[in-house]
Amino acid sequence: MEYVRVTKDNLEKEHICCAISNNNDVQVSSKKAWLAERFDEGLVFLKSTERGKCFIEYMPAEYAWVPIEADGYMYIDCLWVSGSFKGHGYSNDLLNECIRDSREKGKKGLCILSSAGKKPFLADPKYLKYKGFRISDEADNGIQLRYLPFAEDADVPVFRPCAKHPHTEEAGYVLYWTSQCPFNAKYVPVLEQTAQENQIPFRAVHIMNREDAQNAPSPVTNYALFYNGTYITNEQMNEKKFLKLVSEYGV
Repeated sequence: MEYVRVTKDNLEKEHICCAISNNNDVQVSSKKAWLAERFDEGLVFLKSTERGKCFIEYMPAEYAWVPIEADGYMYIDCLWVSGSFKGHGYSNDLLNECIRDSREKGKKGLCILSSAGKKPFLADPKYLKYKGFRISDEADNGIQLRYLPFAEDADVPVFRPCAKHPHTEEAGYVLYWTSQCPFNAKYVPVLEQTAQENQIPFRAVHIMNREDAQNAPSPVTNYALFYNGTYITNEQMNEKKFLKLVSEYGV
């Protein structure tokens, strides 16, 4: 497998999502705009040269859009290998390159979000354990911070207090989201429209900067849905899934 590093210089021409073929799609443009502002902060986006979900995205933890204390670490936004790419060792390729690069940059280790049990859009805890990642912290909702230290005496990264007990004071459905994932540009408006048409109390909070992300009321900032103050899920939803969820939780 050959890999290419997406940079400012090739961002416009590189294909970043196998599920979206049109580079003019709002989902692609929103993601590329988010990436463009992160490269100067040290973000690395490494992907397969073939179209498909086979990539790793990471950045210095001080600049990560999650509420963690992990100075000196590298934070992995996403390590994603799916479809026909599974089972060929590509996850190992990508992770090994991240480790090599992070060591070369003098980092203390790596950290990444996962969970007690496998959850959608979060790193597989079994794979992380197999690769030597340890649990360094866990929030009330089962979201874990895992880390791979490069030295045994390395500081242990933790969640900020705002993320340890995910909660909001707002009634109804409240969704916190960022433009890190391209699909949000499509599906968040779908939820807003569905809520309006069905008179469901709903508010979407678009996190637009790192400071707000690092002080968010949830370990997951890319997509975090609350109902009456309680965290529900980080799984992106279409209209059908959202209405099913509302039927379970109420309005």
